[in-house]
Amino acid sequence: MKLLLTSAGASNPSIQAALVDLLGRPVAECTAAHVPTAMYGYEGGLGFSTEMFRAWDAMGWKELKTLELTALPSMTEQLWRPELETVDAILVGGGNTAYLAYWFYQSGFAAALPKLLENTVYVGVSAGSMMCTPVLNYDADRLERDGVYYDDEYDELTPLGAGDHRGVGLVDFLVRPHLHSEDFPDMSLAAMERAAAKVDRELYAIDDQTAIKVVDDQAEVVSEGEWHRFNERSAR
Repeated sequence: MKLLLTSAGASNPSIQAALVDLLGRPVAECTAAHVPTAMYGYEGGLGFSTEMFRAWDAMGWKELKTLELTALPSMTEQLWRPELETVDAILVGGGNTAYLAYWFYQSGFAAALPKLLENTVYVGVSAGSMMCTPVLNYDADRLERDGVYYDDEYDELTPLGAGDHRGVGLVDFLVRPHLHSEDFPDMSLAAMERAAAKVDRELYAIDDQTAIKVVDDQAEVVSEGEWHRFNERSAR
């Protein structure tokens, strides 16, 4: 299993080199499938998803496809899975994390992912990275009161009836992206420390110039920026 968990994609040469290392050859020789679903949990999601696709396309993939998870329940698996099995990388974009989790499970993609990743590199951006962890943050009181998933760390409200708190559990640690990001002004180091204090797992707080490269059960931080690991355990 090969994962590249990023905050903002392949944002610098070090992260780009880590991606090439996982792929085993240059990006220009590889095919990829982009998953934009998380952006549709936001207003303006159509435009955001287009921007994400253009950013990935600018990297020069040999072929770049789109996999839309919300469409999969209306399709037989035979219509999408064989083609997905041929790509070198699956690029799971950022956006509304609990909305992405909902469609991971509703679409059957979560169940298919472990087998797919036997031969394919997973690249996550923000929400796409957090989906690889065991569980997502949400306000349990608000879910009970209003029936909606609300991430009180990122001030992120999920559309009613379309949220989930389950990650896929490909790694045993947690990820909090966008440390010190101007787009997420509350993501200070103090906020990350509070997030870590609420959980009993290792938690990586990473900025937009940082990624976590995972090969099987070995995690390595790749960074040209700032990152912190909380709740560190002496043995992994």
